[in-house]
Amino acid sequence: MARSVFGEAVRGASHIRNGKECQDSLKIVEKGDNTVILAVADGHGSDACPYSKTGSDIAVNVFCRIMNDYLDTYAGQPEMLMTFLKREGDTKIAQEIDAEWKRRVWKRHGAGKREIPVNGDGEADRDAVYKMYGSTLIGLVITELFLFAFQLGDGDIMEVSPQGVHNVIEADKLLGIETHSLSRSESWKKAVTCVRRQDEARKLPVMYMLSSDGMANSYKDDDAFQKTCSDYYELLKEHGAKAVSRKLRDWLSETSKLGCGDDITALFAYITE
Repeated sequence: MARSVFGEAVRGASHIRNGKECQDSLKIVEKGDNTVILAVADGHGSDACPYSKTGSDIAVNVFCRIMNDYLDTYAGQPEMLMTFLKREGDTKIAQEIDAEWKRRVWKRHGAGKREIPVNGDGEADRDAVYKMYGSTLIGLVITELFLFAFQLGDGDIMEVSPQGVHNVIEADKLLGIETHSLSRSESWKKAVTCVRRQDEARKLPVMYMLSSDGMANSYKDDDAFQKTCSDYYELLKEHGAKAVSRKLRDWLSETSKLGCGDDITALFAYITE
């Protein structure tokens, strides 16, 4: 099998008009055993979250570091790792991501010599600091044996193949602009995970796409969004990953301009014979 991995994070049309930076972050880790780790995070970008770009950057790095460590620990034992993730993905893994994100945020805030709010008891208000860096997080680990998907907050992890378009993971979506966040106390309790064994009889090519909510929100409904996922799949089949990756930034910028105006990140893994 051959695999191409690429992605872009673009500044939303409304953020350009308002002079705001892109709040999204993405990260790719490709390992030598046909394993890849993908992560996308979306900083909240509100006035209450002035450092959310830093928060999203920390989020993707934390996910990739933790998952890479587990892959190394269970090197040569993929069945054991798959079993562990099924049992502990939405508890132990989610707790580690939550705790490590908050540890790094606190350290970064202190290193930046930024003001630390105090609570009613006159003590450092850590929760108030975490809120300043608020971010969502979605991640996907693709191995030859299994998929592991992680989601905390909004965004989408999609799979497109000859069998059609499917959500890899069904997350708890809130109404309006509300979303679950790494900045919340015990955020790990809102994480949703999925472990799925790779079907040896699956038909290729297959495309996985991780996208921040600015992507889906730029279309009128889920059907229109899934149609766009299929369009990207057909473009990859017809023109190849290099051609699509060269045009991706322009396409995402146009999507934001014609759609919701939010930042958009799209991260692809395309697997062929």
